[in-house]
Amino acid sequence: MSKFGIPGLAPELEAELKEGMAKVESLLLSHIQGDYPLVEETSRHLVAAGGKRLRPLLTLLASHYGDKNKFGIVESAVVCELTHVATLYHDDVMDEAKLRRGVESANSRWGNTVAILTGDYLFAKVSALLADIGPEAVRLQASTFERLVIGQIMETQGPQNGEDALDHYLQVVADKTGSLIAASARFGAMVSGAPADIKETLTVFGEKVGIAFQLADDVIDIASESHQSGKTPGTDLREGVPTLVTLNVMKSTRAEDRELIKLLKAPIKDEKVVAQVLTTLRGHSALDESRGQLQNIARDARAALGPLPVNDVTGALFSLCDAIVDRSA
Repeated sequence: MSKFGIPGLAPELEAELKEGMAKVESLLLSHIQGDYPLVEETSRHLVAAGGKRLRPLLTLLASHYGDKNKFGIVESAVVCELTHVATLYHDDVMDEAKLRRGVESANSRWGNTVAILTGDYLFAKVSALLADIGPEAVRLQASTFERLVIGQIMETQGPQNGEDALDHYLQVVADKTGSLIAASARFGAMVSGAPADIKETLTVFGEKVGIAFQLADDVIDIASESHQSGKTPGTDLREGVPTLVTLNVMKSTRAEDRELIKLLKAPIKDEKVVAQVLTTLRGHSALDESRGQLQNIARDARAALGPLPVNDVTGALFSLCDAIVDRSA
């Protein structure tokens, strides 16, 4: 397993990615520097906490289908990661989260106002990078950000007019998570000058693998007994946030699930009840059903890679799908 969590990486490709990600990390930290100490401290809080860096890694991989040394590739990788981090500050305020990336959330440490403004500050820093990359990059970011916001609104609003709750949730995931991961792949292909058909293929792959990534986190939130996702297991239960696993339970018409369904319809504040529900869900058929649905999405992501040339980078993208699914096993 490589340091990037992708099994079987070719040594030369791994070395190139290591060099590229070092540049990404350097620009990430230097770009959020400012004249106001508190803003710099709050901005560094989640950036320095790490994270999987999936988005910039995908940008770098996609750039190998064109000229991987062109200006704007590292910058667009940082755009994708900073956009992601900025949304985390806002998400944690809305979810009243206490933990993020294994550290205390910004809203818990500094309050909601500072957390929201820190997210806004990072969006401003993203805009400065985009201006240097060019108008096509600005348009891609604008359309992606539109989907991020719509996805959040849809999640807040919930299913409408008899809409299937699971279909609604999968669209939310596509908008809130899939869109930015799709953009990360598209940035790499676009800035490197990759052929148009490869750019479109990578965009489709990015969205599908992004959906799979979120669904894997849904499974992990229930199945894991560790802080594998950077959150405390059962966080979504405590917040009353619907996920793939709980929505599959909610479809049940079995009498023995009635009490469980009742509990899942609202935030669960009692830690003993959270522990009981986690135990029940870990033995429930909905967990295996969710794993099957995750496998199907990952299969779609792999299938999307079909038109790409056979090389080490394409092999790495296939392995990335495997790694995402394996996280939830």
